[in-house]
Amino acid sequence: MPGRKTYPPTLAGRLRRLLRNRLTDAADVRRAFPPEVLQRLGERVRASEQRHTGQIRICIEAGLPWSYIRRDAPARQRAVTQFGKLRVWDTAHNNGVLIYLLLAEHAIEIVADRGIDTHVDAAEWQAMARRMGQAFSEGRFEDGVTLALEEVSALLVAHFPASPGTHRHSNELPDTPVVI
Repeated sequence: MPGRKTYPPTLAGRLRRLLRNRLTDAADVRRAFPPEVLQRLGERVRASEQRHTGQIRICIEAGLPWSYIRRDAPARQRAVTQFGKLRVWDTAHNNGVLIYLLLAEHAIEIVADRGIDTHVDAAEWQAMARRMGQAFSEGRFEDGVTLALEEVSALLVAHFPASPGTHRHSNELPDTPVVI
């Protein structure tokens, strides 16, 4: 992803990673994603989920916890952990998708449950993350997440469309983005 921070496994690299993750905080998240942007993103998730049976969650984190930094865990590992904690894996059709953003490291991870992941290859998820990262590098955070939402929604509509004439599935997960 353009802009993603990588750190060499040297002591200096680990120290830079620690400082970056500790110095990026809630104020940085609020600057990139003010409350009105989070509200609009939640509304977009809700509107998207009317068109398919999937569930989409957005998780935004300022910096990694110390335990992840200490063991040199990548952002992907944290995203997978949040996928479980936020119960994205626990949907009726196994078609939940988590869009995880780690601001301190400019990391974007898309974690998909097995139902949708069987239809979409890893390169397609990575391409989505790159396009989102490009918008982020231009300071267009809301546009980047909106673009990813549209792309994820299109995949879910293609593979798990809402059936016309039947009652809508229940909203299994909250639509509001989670800020950690």
